[in-house]
Amino acid sequence: MFVDASAMVAIIAREPEAEALTVRLEEARTRYTSAVAVLETVMALRRLGTGTVAQAEHLVRQLLESADIEEVAITGREATAAIAAYARYGKGQGHRAQLNLGDCFAYACASTRNVPLLFIGNDFSQTDIVSATA
Repeated sequence: MFVDASAMVAIIAREPEAEALTVRLEEARTRYTSAVAVLETVMALRRLGTGTVAQAEHLVRQLLESADIEEVAITGREATAAIAAYARYGKGQGHRAQLNLGDCFAYACASTRNVPLLFIGNDFSQTDIVSATA
């Protein structure tokens, strides 16, 4: 599975969905995320008031290690897939999903690896991505 920033934030911030997301993580054979999702998670944690940037990053790195989530590289293949996701589902494109930059890369990373996406929220559910929470 590919772990979106929304799922990492929910787990780290102990949001109501955290327990169910953790179960899904434990059930997955493979767990991936990207540097873009890591940054997006750190930024979201800071907005929630989770200490300094360094403290927020430490929490994210702890989750990656404890859940055995591999941080994968973003290459031209993912960039092309992210551009396609933006063209189809991105903000300003007239689609209900209204994916932002981080969302487009999460979509791209999951789709290019043919793995489900672990996320919370309504944006990805408006796309054709396979959900890891279904």
